[in-house]
Amino acid sequence: MAIEVELKFPLVAGSPTIEQIADRLEAIGARPMPLRHQNDHYYAHPGRDFARTDEALRIREDGDRVQLTYKGPLIDEVAKTRRELETGIDSAEIAAEILESLGFRPVRVVAKQRRPFELSWQGVSVEAVIDRVEGLGDFVELETISDPNSHQAARDHLLALAAELGLEQSERRSYLCLLLDAEIEST
Repeated sequence: MAIEVELKFPLVAGSPTIEQIADRLEAIGARPMPLRHQNDHYYAHPGRDFARTDEALRIREDGDRVQLTYKGPLIDEVAKTRRELETGIDSAEIAAEILESLGFRPVRVVAKQRRPFELSWQGVSVEAVIDRVEGLGDFVELETISDPNSHQAARDHLLALAAELGLEQSERRSYLCLLLDAEIEST
């Protein structure tokens, strides 16, 4: 079973800039990848509250690629560490229609421009991304995949990489939660 280990850092006043992060990533060997636009369509379960169970179900549109993803409950108090199941699908529209026919309801779309970097840092494969999230601002995400027995070591590895990049004060909430919280605060 694969475990996703992720740290997210908002780029706020006092944080390194996007350009500084990109330069630091390249200085430690990260390879920039093409800019991507992603739309993540999140769904609510008809019988349980994903907000309370820390789960998520989404359809991600990423250029020509469409994926259906289930994210299990969080298992770490520092990082966003969880089981993730993902599969490619042919059509976001048909997948949405199937989910809605089964009683799932659309919650919100999270739209972002993603600037990814591939990196092997201290022998561990890491995906580093700089995200510009509509309605939220700029973030850096560091992510790796682990097995269930070594997710804490993977988390510590990402924390060390974050320190190397000058990133502090990680945000554990998802973009979806941050957007929903912001909507509640504005009412």
